[in-house]
Amino acid sequence: MNSAVNEAGEGIDGSNLTAGLGSSAVPARAGAKLTKVGDLVLLVSDRGKRHLLRLEPGRQFHSHLGSTRHDDLLDLPYGTTVHSHLGHALLLLEPSLDDRITRIKRNTQIIYPKDAAMIGQRLSLRAGSRVIEAGTGSGGLTIALAWAVAPGGRVYSYEIREEHVRVARRNLDQMGLLPYVELHHASIMDGFAQAGVDALVLDLRTPWLFLEKAHAALRPGSFFAALVPTTNQVSRLLLELEKGGFADIVVEEILVRKYKPVPDRLRPDDSMVGHTGFLISARPVVDPSEPRRWLSEERKRYEARKALNERIAEEESRRAEGSDENKRPRPKLP
Repeated sequence: MNSAVNEAGEGIDGSNLTAGLGSSAVPARAGAKLTKVGDLVLLVSDRGKRHLLRLEPGRQFHSHLGSTRHDDLLDLPYGTTVHSHLGHALLLLEPSLDDRITRIKRNTQIIYPKDAAMIGQRLSLRAGSRVIEAGTGSGGLTIALAWAVAPGGRVYSYEIREEHVRVARRNLDQMGLLPYVELHHASIMDGFAQAGVDALVLDLRTPWLFLEKAHAALRPGSFFAALVPTTNQVSRLLLELEKGGFADIVVEEILVRKYKPVPDRLRPDDSMVGHTGFLISARPVVDPSEPRRWLSEERKRYEARKALNERIAEEESRRAEGSDENKRPRPKLP
């Protein structure tokens, strides 16, 4: 994977591509993880530019800072400083889940890592979990889900657009996570092929249309989540969740603000990613006798106040009508 950068770093003597990893190299610490063929690695420049590549013998990584041979990145401990043929320093790191999500090829808006992390928590995902996702998009959230459930779990991802399935498949394969995902090029209008799954997430414009099918696919008491961008979508979804056999309903907006890591001048970054969406989570339950008993306390108080105000309005209307009936017409003056 080739990538270009715009900055020009400060040059040093770069005759040794591994920057002193020869006779003067510091021995790897005991238990250090070494790079190997096929690994997905991250190269970070001294200006903070990040580049994701898979190590393949004989290939080279090219940027405006120079080229670096993949062979010179093999059998090195992560955290090592390497150099391009022009002498520019690059930090060799193991890519984080954040790096994997944000640096994939995309043909749709991908989910932000802050939202993906909270979705994984609300779905209570762990190794071995079985989770359904609709729709797949470019596979950003799919990567996070597969990362959480591997190696024993499974992600069943549904997408109606064939071109999105192709892009997602390629992205998942590049991240080494395709073995943990079943991609379905299909509509969910007729429901899901799986049943009794541990979790289900809807990343759709109208998730309330598919709550009955989601409830049927989930095991009772498991975990449901949906992500929508606007408040009117949230309100519609809440109403349908209350009617559709879901409880423990939570609405959240996830905001993350970075700070400049300067100890003597710690302050927030000049810009931040603000609103990206609302996360609604709930639990499918079975309570045929009184399905609304598990509404939140706030919702119950609101319903009680609403019912009281309606009774007061009815009583005032009844009294007004009664007083009109009791009034006698006055006789006309001569």
